[in-house]
Amino acid sequence: MRLSRDGHAMSSNNSHQRDMQYIFTPSSWFLGSIGIWPIAFRGIGQHVSKIAIVICNFVLGFAIIPCALNIIYDQKDLNIRLKLSGLLGFCSTAMMKFIVLVIRRPKIRQCIEHVKNDWWQVKLKSDRKLMLKYAGTGRKLSIISTSSMYIAGFIYHLVLPFCTEHKIGNQTIRPLVYPTYSQFTQTQVSPIYEIVYLAHCMCGYTMYTVTAGSCGLAAIFASHACGQIGVIASRLNDLSQGKHYEQTMDINQRIATIVKSHVRVLRFAILVDEILQEVCLLEFASSIFTMCLPEYFCIVDWQDSDTVGLTTYFLLFISFCFNMYILCYIGELLMEKSGQIGSICFMIDWYQLPAKSVRSLILVIAMSSHPIKISAGKMIDLSLATFGNVRNCIEYLYKIFFVSQFKI
Repeated sequence: MRLSRDGHAMSSNNSHQRDMQYIFTPSSWFLGSIGIWPIAFRGIGQHVSKIAIVICNFVLGFAIIPCALNIIYDQKDLNIRLKLSGLLGFCSTAMMKFIVLVIRRPKIRQCIEHVKNDWWQVKLKSDRKLMLKYAGTGRKLSIISTSSMYIAGFIYHLVLPFCTEHKIGNQTIRPLVYPTYSQFTQTQVSPIYEIVYLAHCMCGYTMYTVTAGSCGLAAIFASHACGQIGVIASRLNDLSQGKHYEQTMDINQRIATIVKSHVRVLRFAILVDEILQEVCLLEFASSIFTMCLPEYFCIVDWQDSDTVGLTTYFLLFISFCFNMYILCYIGELLMEKSGQIGSICFMIDWYQLPAKSVRSLILVIAMSSHPIKISAGKMIDLSLATFGNVRNCIEYLYKIFFVSQFKI
């Protein structure tokens, strides 16, 4: 067992497994069910993830293709077309995000291993407490995002279809979550109807899991990076006294440790950005259209006194807004925390350090002058200002296309 200068134990982290379960459990359950999260199985279980990916892609395509045919050939009412177009756009975006996550699975595994290694190397209780603080924030954001999406999705798939009457002429038809092409007449016959309805529910589960899971994954990785930045900040504040360092380390070795930790965080952030940039771009592009339609249908259902429809679309609107807000919030948090390292270098007792050692801090200041960012396709940096711009854009489009044309 090693000791720091103030006598604190610096042994291996005995609570490593418990911390990993605390951080990863929500995401591993949901993303593991659709084959994105790496799960260790032996024998035939090694192919479970591949089977889950194939099934999820099949049920997504099973809902998207007939819905598109229904919009093109069957529907004549503009309001119904708008409603189905929003549903089709959300399904298509979810499928593209799912494909991106499948392609990025090796890098997701690499990020998970990086997080595990960082937690395994925790030596001080103060570092663990600081990292748990940010990990708790990421976990809470992930749980709230998942809960809001599933509640809205549960109502949309299991309640809303049975609260409205479905008729073709004088014939009442059995409701489905997603409309099918009129030529597919066998969908009303048992047991085909039950199979189609089950496939639609599986499609909804896949869509909401991909949407909430990608936001949760971003929250977990970004909060971990913030925790590591907090550890670096505490090391900088303790640089001159060296209470949280090993007794054998001199000032140059302490600075070298800080620089290595900073570079490690920057590399992790670059890897996270590579994983999320396409997902964030799809989320950013679709949110403008997807968030606008539920707002419109909330007003339509309000006028029609449709309580169930109003509740459903309001919850969907809140869920979409919150998911976009999560991505922008963690982008803002990363920029703020990573930019603070340079300021801390100015605020420490650098005048008590040897002149040659102080010069080494210039590298840390130079690296912190370019804060960590999460981008949408390397085109738009996600921040709270970006979220405000998205909100303003949605309000502007809503006024142009819905308020002016439909005179609500």
